[in-house]
Amino acid sequence: MKTFNVPIIYRSPLISAIKQQRKQDDRMKKDFTPTRLEFGPLTILLARHFGFCYGVENAIEIAFRTVDENEGKRIFLLSEMIHNPQVNSDLLLRGVQFLMDTSGKQLIPWESLQSDDIVIIPAFGTTLEIESRLESLGIAPLKYNTTCPFVERVWNKAEQIGQKAYTVIVHGKPKHEETRATFSHSRSHTPTVVVKDMAQTHRLAAYIREEIPAENFYEEFKGQYSEGFDVTQHLQRVGVVNQTTMLASETQAIADYVRQAIQEHYQLPDERIAERFADTRDTLCYATNDNQTAVTGMLNEPADLAIVVGGYNSSNTSHLVELCEAQLPTFFISSEEKLISQNELLHYDFHRHEELRSTGFLPSKEKVTLLLTSGASCPDAIVEGVIRKLAGFYGLEHLVDETAAAWS
Repeated sequence: MKTFNVPIIYRSPLISAIKQQRKQDDRMKKDFTPTRLEFGPLTILLARHFGFCYGVENAIEIAFRTVDENEGKRIFLLSEMIHNPQVNSDLLLRGVQFLMDTSGKQLIPWESLQSDDIVIIPAFGTTLEIESRLESLGIAPLKYNTTCPFVERVWNKAEQIGQKAYTVIVHGKPKHEETRATFSHSRSHTPTVVVKDMAQTHRLAAYIREEIPAENFYEEFKGQYSEGFDVTQHLQRVGVVNQTTMLASETQAIADYVRQAIQEHYQLPDERIAERFADTRDTLCYATNDNQTAVTGMLNEPADLAIVVGGYNSSNTSHLVELCEAQLPTFFISSEEKLISQNELLHYDFHRHEELRSTGFLPSKEKVTLLLTSGASCPDAIVEGVIRKLAGFYGLEHLVDETAAAWS
């Protein structure tokens, strides 16, 4: 796989050595057991796969190269490059400006842009409408395009099934940048509707089965369907794609549920299901699959708690938290700075969208075992920082350097 020129400040000698050795020992990626790091009374079980993915490294390389090669020019990002506060802050410090926030709210008026300005499309991609807006301003929208190839693969899949007269159902968070982009690209080819979770899927299936008055759909799914969507016609042939960072098990369950609803309503045998349900396979990216599977493997080990590191608005990171917290106490932090002391930390509750302060997160016992992973947009340097901080609570930070040397 291609390697990228990512700023060294995001790298970690310890993590790089571990990942390289694990890759050599398991080139087929069949071993999802965690890496065991021993620091006296503290054992850290590090997930087999975590951190920067292909799409994130690609986006970072393009963005920083663009800044280096265009000194003196005004450079804008449509919104956050990725959902990591450190990377976005570093770009802002280098003079890059954000045109919108993550919800799509305009921060800088379009009218203030000039044709010689540079606009970078973030890793999530963007809508066709925004591409047209940039073109109308004389700015080539795809010249500095960091859209993840796996996001573009979803767009291609939606187009393929759309050309076969299937309606596209997008499993994603309706307000997320990537889902907004996927919805825009999909609806340019075929009727499209977004479902955010299984609960909404149950409701959509009720319309498929004609159990609910069709007119209710337009209010219930307001803002989540394409213009001209006819619920009486456009749910007869469907296929499911997804925001690439969603929980794999939930996407599969949603596709299975929709398939069953179609099959039962039209009384189709298995060999005829393709008449009304498109086989889209899974449109999750490889990193989402690997990271989630690695967490599942990590959770097979007995442990006292889990720490997940990443941006608080990172969808893929929140799903790793979701997997962990179903089994043991889990703390979602954005960096080592959130670890205040051995007794206290700040952590994010993504259900309530607020940062909490908790005490006693590390058990008072002779031996403590902690699970550790991070999201696909989290630099390895931050993960090493967390490891150093935790080892430091036990007066053993020096062992981190010894561990890095042992893995090298």
